[in-house]
Amino acid sequence: MKMVFAHDHIFYKYNDQYYSSGGLSKEMLERYSSIFEEVVVLSRQKEISSLDNKLTLASTDRVTFIKVPDFKSVKRYYLKKKASAIVKNEVINADCLIARNSSIASIALKYAKQYRKPYLLEIVACQWDALWNHSFKGKILAPYSYLKLKKTAKEAPYVIYVTNEFLQKRYPTNGMSTSCSNVALTEFDDKVLEKRLKKIKYIQENSKVIIGTTAAVNVRYKGQQYVIEGLGNLKKQGITNYEYQLVGGGDQRYLKTIAEKYDVVDQVKFLGAMPHSQVFEWLETIDLYVQPSRQEGLPRALIEAMSRAVPAFGANTAGIPELLEKKYIFSNTRQNISEICGILESMTKGNMVSQAKRNFDEAKQYDQKVIDERRQKFFQEFIDEIKRR
Repeated sequence: MKMVFAHDHIFYKYNDQYYSSGGLSKEMLERYSSIFEEVVVLSRQKEISSLDNKLTLASTDRVTFIKVPDFKSVKRYYLKKKASAIVKNEVINADCLIARNSSIASIALKYAKQYRKPYLLEIVACQWDALWNHSFKGKILAPYSYLKLKKTAKEAPYVIYVTNEFLQKRYPTNGMSTSCSNVALTEFDDKVLEKRLKKIKYIQENSKVIIGTTAAVNVRYKGQQYVIEGLGNLKKQGITNYEYQLVGGGDQRYLKTIAEKYDVVDQVKFLGAMPHSQVFEWLETIDLYVQPSRQEGLPRALIEAMSRAVPAFGANTAGIPELLEKKYIFSNTRQNISEICGILESMTKGNMVSQAKRNFDEAKQYDQKVIDERRQKFFQEFIDEIKRR
């Protein structure tokens, strides 16, 4: 059975191999190729002349990558007709479609419905949050995109959500649905928790406390600026023992300007992008993890931090409150800065110990074997329905 997978993700082509900067690695795509005989990936692409070690291999057996022109900007919108023709051809020649909410997916869904192709929708993020927190133009587009996805989800015969509750409530469906996080962890070693508890035990009063976030530093809805402002407020109170380490690529100028504005330049460290394996090593060195995003699905970075028994806190956004205790969630209002400061000051050694244990146990829900079994069962129900038709 031939399946088309449609998403806006950018794959990087180097020496006839395809690489990914994030969520669609070889291992991720094999979730589909292990079920479908042939997988065609419709996405954006970029050719590169040298291989960045931060990219991960995406190419794998029985997966073909088809380039769809990038028509998302005003200057490139003229390419939409060409993109639509490519998507239409692939959908017509496939047995079914899996569409991950995006611009390319919207085109693919249109043709799947027109040519009566079975389809499954993956909802991995909230359209409203993504656009509303992006820019002024985004605020104009947010209501339309929100209502469009809401209608698409309601009509979809099969839907996979990455959250347990949030996206289901915001974009409910009348079809069959399941919850399958894109995060799948493979190793849980009790020694990780033991090491963390020992690290907490030896924290001295007024010693440096390292806070960390993994996210692009040039995307404002990732929210690092709120943590930086919080450090500025604490500094006014004479509290300067926090250091904020930011892992992630992108232009650092905006956040550096925020650090200068609140006089905490010496407390904010930009570590740049890291290979995924190195991120786990870095998580071992920090004391607290924060996910301050205003747009998310179910944040992989937060779950990975929890799997390393890191005490954590985060914003009241999408699936973040599903992962953390309520008292470690701050609002997306003007009160968020004082709430961030309050949470930091509440992180006593006793609370850090309880949160380390709690987060380590919570992360076990994202065991790869459990999630893969649930996803494969749902895919099989989808395939069985196609065969019956």
